Amino acid sequence: MSFSHLGLSDKVLAAVAATGYTTPTPIQEQAIPHVLARRDVLGIAQTGTGKTAAFVLPMLTMLEKGRARARMPRTLILEPTRELAAQVKENFDKYGAGQKLNVALLIGGVSFGDQDSKLTRGVDVLIATPGRLLDHTERGGLLLTGVELLVIDEADRMLDMGFIPDIERICKMIPFTRQTLFFTATMPPEIRRITETFLHNPEKIEVSRPATTAVGVSQFQVSVGREPHEKREMLRRLLRDASDLQNAIIFCNRKREVALLHKSLQKHGFSVGALHGDMDQSARTAALDQFRKGEIPLLVASDVAARGLDIPITSHVFNFDVPHHADDYVHRIGRTGRAGRAGTAITIVSPLDFKSMAAIEKLIGNTIPRAEVGAAISEPDESLAAGRDEQPRAPRSRQGSREGRKPRRERGPRRPATDRSHGSHSEAREPAAFTPPAAPPPSRTPSFGRPEAPRVSREQASEPADHSHLPAFLLRPVRARV
Repeated sequence: MSFSHLGLSDKVLAAVAATGYTTPTPIQEQAIPHVLARRDVLGIAQTGTGKTAAFVLPMLTMLEKGRARARMPRTLILEPTRELAAQVKENFDKYGAGQKLNVALLIGGVSFGDQDSKLTRGVDVLIATPGRLLDHTERGGLLLTGVELLVIDEADRMLDMGFIPDIERICKMIPFTRQTLFFTATMPPEIRRITETFLHNPEKIEVSRPATTAVGVSQFQVSVGREPHEKREMLRRLLRDASDLQNAIIFCNRKREVALLHKSLQKHGFSVGALHGDMDQSARTAALDQFRKGEIPLLVASDVAARGLDIPITSHVFNFDVPHHADDYVHRIGRTGRAGRAGTAITIVSPLDFKSMAAIEKLIGNTIPRAEVGAAISEPDESLAAGRDEQPRAPRSRQGSREGRKPRRERGPRRPATDRSHGSHSEAREPAAFTPPAAPPPSRTPSFGRPEAPRVSREQASEPADHSHLPAFLLRPVRARV
């Protein structure tokens, strides 16, 4: 089936033909007719199957009629991250080039003044992240009472980022008679509850089993030891030995780990960029553009890059850290093998990751094969960041080497060292002779409870006192003042 049989307008068909696409993907083929029929749609498909075009193309056809009003958008698209929101806007710019539509982007990292001026002129399509959208509504600069079509994209990612309460608030601000399109790659119980609450008799489109990986992605796992430097050594070895590697995204669980691994790879001569949530928007956009254009072949990223980013040619994905949530594994490896291409996903697994890997294999319903890799270089990295060593420090030992220390002062003759050597277990050690301590002399205690001073004999009193144990300054004579 071609796009001409889906009911799209001539302008949209011309824009699609200009991009070179001739055949719709399964999610596009099944979703577009229902969207044009004004039905609610629940779309479940693995990442990289063309979900964005499945709602952008029919929206462009529907928006050809009508006019936008100030501060009252006609359609609303909610995205979990700034990168996904910017990517959807690029789709509207590409497919809606022949139409005079006002598209606004409400994301963090951009001044409120510029965004507010666009809303004042009137917006046909509003693409926003939930937090920034609520900021505008609370300031009174945005009304959602005119929204006719609501799109909630990457709903499972919204759940992971804690946006579900914000989604519920936003849905209550939109008219009940709206049309709702709901797209997700996985269906946890919380997402199912949301669909039952805000979708009305939806048309369910499931082109693949939830939480399944792309067919063209070859998956492997590589085992390493517990030490952090062993994972870095293995990653460098894999990057150097991969003969078919064109570019790769390397995923870490934490933002701090992204920065450390980025610095480590740069130190070893790799051309690499970084992408995580604490970077400002200009730096994030620049790193993503450099990777898309091929200026940097490697991109170390957190899960902010795991959902929906359209980078058509990504040959490899490396999971430097095994994701804590099994669903994130599906999204991470979905960055490769897109649009029917082949890809490779390699996960570096330490003994601490066995439980997470078991959860991933249970979710996807397959066993990820183990790849045998030769022994990695044993030299650890040098320190990469202040306050953190690449190689963990060995615990200090009191009996360790004393080179470089100041010599100890002599404190008199040492006692002879005892023989501490131990024989075999069969040899019985001779016990030392036990000498009971001398019993203390009995002392008399007066009735009022104070101990009595020890008695001194006449012979002892006539003997001169021995003051050899006292320091010299205490033996100086004291002159009494008259």
